[in-house]
Amino acid sequence: MDFASIGSTAEVSIPKDPLLQIIGQDHAVKIGRLVGKQRRHLLLVGPPGTGKSMLAQAIASTLPKPKQEVLVLHNPEKPERPIVQVRSGSSRRSERLPAGEIIEPTMVPFYVSEKLGFRCRRCGRLSSPDASSCYFCGADKYRKVRGPFDDLLLGSGAPEREERVYTTRMRDGKEELVVFERRGDKIAILTQKELAKRAEMQQKMQFKVLLPLNRPNFVQATGASETELLGDVRHDPYGSHPAIGSLPYTRVVPGAVHEAHEGVLFIDELSSLGRLQRFILTAMQEKHYPISGRNQSSTGSSVRVDGVPADFILVAAANINDVHHILPPLRSRIIGNGYEVLMNTHMEDNEENRLKLVQFLAQEIVRDGRIPHADSGAIAEMIEYARKKAKEIDGVSGLTLRLRILSGAIKMAGDIAASNEKKFITAEDVRFAIENAKPIEEQATERYGSWYKASLADYGLKKERGGSEVG
Repeated sequence: MDFASIGSTAEVSIPKDPLLQIIGQDHAVKIGRLVGKQRRHLLLVGPPGTGKSMLAQAIASTLPKPKQEVLVLHNPEKPERPIVQVRSGSSRRSERLPAGEIIEPTMVPFYVSEKLGFRCRRCGRLSSPDASSCYFCGADKYRKVRGPFDDLLLGSGAPEREERVYTTRMRDGKEELVVFERRGDKIAILTQKELAKRAEMQQKMQFKVLLPLNRPNFVQATGASETELLGDVRHDPYGSHPAIGSLPYTRVVPGAVHEAHEGVLFIDELSSLGRLQRFILTAMQEKHYPISGRNQSSTGSSVRVDGVPADFILVAAANINDVHHILPPLRSRIIGNGYEVLMNTHMEDNEENRLKLVQFLAQEIVRDGRIPHADSGAIAEMIEYARKKAKEIDGVSGLTLRLRILSGAIKMAGDIAASNEKKFITAEDVRFAIENAKPIEEQATERYGSWYKASLADYGLKKERGGSEVG
């Protein structure tokens, strides 16, 4: 397709291969294919918005579906040392726990979808249950509990996400118990009959599925706590009391290093994990990592599960200035069994790359799903904006690859066009978006002359000629 002949982004074909949707990073994409095929590790270094997380997800999409299901079994002789069993899909038992009816989040009551982490309590819109904040209004859908005293410290903010919701419904004039369970991006509904059968089977089998066969290949652990990264054993106030306590194996919770087994473990801002990096190194070396209780005051502290598989591909990301904060043995492990790649921040301004940039705009518009396509005038303005940012930020003549900046601009322009019920985003919409999509530092400098003067104005102070500050 010739760049000059493009009438709108609606005419642009988007590659089905996720790796081909990454523009301007040909070397990184080539290495990414090797990483997925050969199961190597990868460290991506570069500024935010250059496609590091997108590349990690694309690598995960090239991997085959998980072939191993991991169970944790009750150990009658020593309950505090549950047993791990790994079985392939072909060796799974024919008798399975009732799965229930799988339904869409839109088909359950509002309060159920809220408790399961699908629906925002503020705006009421649905989004991925893996995102703790609403995509649309930014409100917290739920909070991640990171310690035993979070309830007291955090007060009455967003509640913790629930794995299942128990409620009742009327069926044939009778009230029956039903349970709604989160299953990826869907919800399963279990009837009272299915619950009774499940309880009976679990009593016979005495095991818990720790890692199901049907699990995602991509697990993100950016900013994870020790518990989220390495797993935990839940507290039971009754311990292992034979009558009222729950058995230790039922309280084992996997961490991100386990959930990424056979897939990709992605960690952005790797250096921010600090001392936790050494645990990732251990998991990478051993390809398994034990799960134990991490709160010494909890009954879970006496429980330990050895040999839990953690054979993952680590795709980590960092800014250039943070590379020296990455644990040297961890970097050595990546270099010894993988690659380090420096991301590009700009690309040459030529016909081929301009077409790639138009492809990126089309991808962002389609992914967003709420804004119209951009016409030729809007495309031209965005290309010019990419040139301007390459010059301003990197001091080069070319097209910027700090794509998050471009993504924000085209979405704001799209919102303006959508609010005016336009068929396409126009050049006028893009110019307005560029003018109003400036970071707060730039806005403050334009208004007050400098960031320092803006900070004085924030406190109602002004700078006198003699240098003294007065209210």
